[in-house]
Amino acid sequence: MCGIFGAAMRPGGLVDNRMLTRMADALGHRGPDERGFWSDGVVGLGAVRLSIIDLATGQQPVHNEDSSVVAVQNGELYNYEALRADLAAKGHAFRAAGDTEILPHLYEEHGPGLAEPIRGMFAIAVWDAARGRLLLVRDRMGIKPLFWAETADGLVFASEIKGILAAGFATDLDRQALHDYLSLDFVSGPRTMFAGIHRLGPGEILEWRAGEPRAMATSVRRWWSLPAQHAGTPAPGEGPALAMPRSVDGLTAALRTHLEDAVEATMVSDVPVGAFLSGGLDSSLVVALMARIADRPVRTFTIGFDDAGYDERVWARRVADAFGTEHNELVVRPDPEAMLEAMVSTYDEPFADSSAIAAWAVSEQAARDVKVVLSGDGGDEVFGGYVIYKADRLARLLRPGFAAPARAALRTAAGLVPTSDGKMGLDLKLQRFAAGAARDPASAHLAWREIFDESDKAALYGSRAPEGIRPTHAAFRAAFDAYPNADLLNRLMAIDLGLSLPDDMLTKVDRASMAHGLEVRVPLLDRELVDFMARVPARYKVRPVTRGMDLKWLLKRVARDILPPEIVDRPKAGFHVPVPAWLKGPLRPMVERELGREAVARRGIFEPEAVARVVDDHLSGRRNLSRNVWGLLVFARWFDRHFDGG
Repeated sequence: MCGIFGAAMRPGGLVDNRMLTRMADALGHRGPDERGFWSDGVVGLGAVRLSIIDLATGQQPVHNEDSSVVAVQNGELYNYEALRADLAAKGHAFRAAGDTEILPHLYEEHGPGLAEPIRGMFAIAVWDAARGRLLLVRDRMGIKPLFWAETADGLVFASEIKGILAAGFATDLDRQALHDYLSLDFVSGPRTMFAGIHRLGPGEILEWRAGEPRAMATSVRRWWSLPAQHAGTPAPGEGPALAMPRSVDGLTAALRTHLEDAVEATMVSDVPVGAFLSGGLDSSLVVALMARIADRPVRTFTIGFDDAGYDERVWARRVADAFGTEHNELVVRPDPEAMLEAMVSTYDEPFADSSAIAAWAVSEQAARDVKVVLSGDGGDEVFGGYVIYKADRLARLLRPGFAAPARAALRTAAGLVPTSDGKMGLDLKLQRFAAGAARDPASAHLAWREIFDESDKAALYGSRAPEGIRPTHAAFRAAFDAYPNADLLNRLMAIDLGLSLPDDMLTKVDRASMAHGLEVRVPLLDRELVDFMARVPARYKVRPVTRGMDLKWLLKRVARDILPPEIVDRPKAGFHVPVPAWLKGPLRPMVERELGREAVARRGIFEPEAVARVVDDHLSGRRNLSRNVWGLLVFARWFDRHFDGG
């Protein structure tokens, strides 16, 4: 696990080694054990390393026998031993025993297709001096991050945006990214909140060629896409259809085999491996399978809160006791100033998923004892675990007759429900369902999770509205349309796998963990497991309305033979923190200071009166607008840090 960075120069340019050093300094938290550099003047590559595999000789950058191909990577290649043996049989020579060293040789064999045989999580850079070709490659699911930007001199890239900023890249606010952030509480790629800095997407490869004109030097394409759902014949260009079990028992057995294989594969390490444990189905199942494989008790880590409505420690303890883990707990208590500043510094962009606070705290706790943990991230997206999938199913039944009077009645009913500061009160559920039930499926899927809708954003901008902004639902529509042969639920799940999973869930965990020098692995996003579940029909993920709409139905069939029944059957809780109450309590002075009329006017982005209405509605208790206020607060601190001298 590392942070990687580098630069490629146009004709006449020369890589500045001092710039590479600044980039290494900016990414040092991702690799506290050592750093390495390589440059031939045209291209410079570097890595900061967290030593996990091949502790003694696993330094980066790495190269082939004659040093004509050089590579760096951030991640872990779980099947590196098998790939290494195959490469050695073809005559490739190795100097060390780690996973990164296979990359130049994979490139020699497969060219730009070098990532296709890899099982793992990775962001890779490969420089082929003879061909003048630089490749940047990101793993299938977007587990590991990679950012890039073109400059007058060439191209720079890094594992985090702060590495590109350290290279001296000058930028401005990207207003389209801000527009999408206001709806989602995170920035969805390929844009970033910094104009001109791009996010390489999951399953994408960037190719840069030395000597080409700037307009032609850089190209980006997909090297992997979510497989089309099997429907008897493969989708065009997909290749042969894979056989799937035809019975429920066959699907259950196959899923269990995939789960066991994925957990075992992700436990490869030369240092001890622990686990995050929330007490939910996904993390509990990962821990249970780890306990069957490990030769010593698994170290598990969980957090809790003084607010009993948000505290899940009792469930985590039950799992820890059932599988004999070495269990560690931490109670999180808010420190408003420190908390906000840590989030702003860690995530580079405004990132308002408040569960990042929990991810930060549990990562800090785990890093004291281990360098590697497994988590249950990805389970909701792969197996069908979000409550919004129930809303999708219900809306499909109601939509044909859901006329304006019915929508108005539902909104009225939502307004009569008392405002709640709980995790997801009935008031919010009804409001969101009323907003989305009459829309088309892709737009409704956004409405279930939307923070500010398009009309809300127009009110925030007022006379300051930027020109040429597309509505946020366009990105949801594109992801929905990219999976045309699947049933409706699988198409909607493809949106979450392609957008919120990499840019929210995985971003949250990567930055929080790497800020503490901790590697998090996600076995539920193993390539073969994802491929298998993408082809499973919707009725085995979320049961039809007539059968109770049980979430993660197939996964629960597997879990019933492994986990205590109360863990399998408990309602979905989510990894929430008590932000609604915090905003009215310890965070209130910061809210009033940072979102006051004077501060908002000084930034010149939003109308002060529009922001004041949102804040007043929440603090007065008229509406639970905690996510709206939190998102504005995070943006305010981020903007002041990067653009306003704050």
